[in-house]
Amino acid sequence: MAIAYIGLGTNLGDRRANIERARRMMAERELLAVTGASSVEETEPVDVTDQPRFLNTVVRGTTKLAPGDLYAGLSRIEADMGRVRVIPRGPRIIDLDILLYDVMVIKTADLEIPHPRIKQRVFVMKHLLEIEPDLTDPATGEPYREVLLRWRG
Repeated sequence: MAIAYIGLGTNLGDRRANIERARRMMAERELLAVTGASSVEETEPVDVTDQPRFLNTVVRGTTKLAPGDLYAGLSRIEADMGRVRVIPRGPRIIDLDILLYDVMVIKTADLEIPHPRIKQRVFVMKHLLEIEPDLTDPATGEPYREVLLRWRG
């Protein structure tokens, strides 16, 4: 079994219900058995700022799936929940990102682990550290708490 950290975000419809439904679907489809979860935080949109505010959270869990299969399963949940990709980083009913998968470093056309924007999103690092305070970047070995401290100046 591998340990994966999944970021969940939503800014359309009933945002809390969207997060709960996605979590339930991950369990029902045996993609992830959740073993920890961060708080849920409302955040401003990033990159495309003319859209509603987001609710974001991170869950940690175990999975028997390989990274590519987990990614495919998460993408199916997004589609089944009605996500339509019209504007990159635009409004979405649900966004499910593999942030970390064990200590693997993967870079393919479809999947990059660790997620390439972890260190650009303070809320993502905060959520990861809520679950696992000593978590480090598998690509560099740098503790995420040190990255977050630099953000806070």
